[in-house]
Amino acid sequence: MAGPRATGGTTRSKSKGRTDGPRPRLTGRAAVLVLVLAVLAVSYASSMRAYLDQRAHLDDLRATIATREGEITGLEDERSRWQDPSFVRNQARERLGYVRPGETSYVAMKDGLPVEGEASLDEPGASTDPAPQAWYDGMWESVQVAGDPPTTSSPPADRIDGRSVQE
Repeated sequence: MAGPRATGGTTRSKSKGRTDGPRPRLTGRAAVLVLVLAVLAVSYASSMRAYLDQRAHLDDLRATIATREGEITGLEDERSRWQDPSFVRNQARERLGYVRPGETSYVAMKDGLPVEGEASLDEPGASTDPAPQAWYDGMWESVQVAGDPPTTSSPPADRIDGRSVQE
């Protein structure tokens, strides 16, 4: 009886599933674990992306708010300047050409257009001086103009500021 029992022992060990061959690397439990981890990683990654997008949007909105607050401050300063009567008078003089009673307004004209009083150069060397002209060229131009004077487009005025020109 000892013989069958010894054989039965070896038979039982083979029936438990233990073999001397290579074991599979990925078992069912490991596959489920990897799948669960992958799903969690994807869900956390999408949540993280939404969070970062919202943070960037909030930063943009904060920058826009700061810009608008600066503009509001500037506009409030301008409004307070317009509350000052001397500033309003000064703006009326500069922008609209108003004068106070008893003052006389003069406007410099060039080619029929008023000359801007605030014209200035940005750089001292940026002015374009005309090329020097010989004295005889200027004299010859005056001779030509004297011989053929330019025609005026409108006749001279008969009255200036309500007074006759002959007075």
